[in-house]
Amino acid sequence: MDGGIQPSGYLLELSLDWIVERASENAHHLLGESHVTLIDEPLGRFVQSQALHDLRNLFSRLSATTGIARAYRVRLTDDPDLFDIAFQQHGDRVILEAVPSPPGGLGEELSAVGGLGDGLSSESGPKLLDAAARRMRALTAFDRVTLLVGDSKATSSRTGVPFRPGANATLSDDIPLLVSDSAAAAVPVFPREDEDSAIATALLRAPSIEQKAELVERGFGSTMRVPVLLENEKIGEFRMAHIKPRPPSFEIHTAAELFAQLFAMRLEIDRLKGG
Repeated sequence: MDGGIQPSGYLLELSLDWIVERASENAHHLLGESHVTLIDEPLGRFVQSQALHDLRNLFSRLSATTGIARAYRVRLTDDPDLFDIAFQQHGDRVILEAVPSPPGGLGEELSAVGGLGDGLSSESGPKLLDAAARRMRALTAFDRVTLLVGDSKATSSRTGVPFRPGANATLSDDIPLLVSDSAAAAVPVFPREDEDSAIATALLRAPSIEQKAELVERGFGSTMRVPVLLENEKIGEFRMAHIKPRPPSFEIHTAAELFAQLFAMRLEIDRLKGG
């Protein structure tokens, strides 16, 4: 049995024709139906037709890629609550994840990416890494950001946060990309007996027992990882940590990915100039 997902979100594992094959056992908070009721039923039975239409159109543009598509402030049912959605294709499965939309609307973090990226243009060498770590911390509001590129490292920490020196750099490489509460118990995914699951690719998959212990030992209430990619090859990673739990944000994660792309391009320009 896989380790399930974090209780801060919801997960559906769908077939390519959007039949629900597995569902997190908290899915009744998302769709108003028991996770047992959802299995082997079309998703369209439980969500509004416009929401389904929009999500399927977005997914059609994602198909045959390895990316993650996101939609924000989606009203899935007659309930007024809004959700941010992330989904990706894994073989013959579609992994759909949802988290409650944060109050205040959309756009603040995404609109800040361009200006923060422009601020890297005057830096080179080690100062470029230092500037990128500072700007990523400003963008994401995590207590600490560590940037690893090859054998080089840069760290930006909020004053007064009692993290151990180098703690971010020593985390296991397979820690989930988003951990909203390192002490929270995982929510199982039903049916539980299915070991051949695509859920290992989920943004909100639950940390293993060993990973949770590792996070708690370092005093990390929540973490986020964002790879630095150049021509689809990983050349580094931003590792964010916060001393307290914090709700997961697909918008902040998207903004951080965009900033990491800008940084990767700036890093390559610096390399070509001999910086």
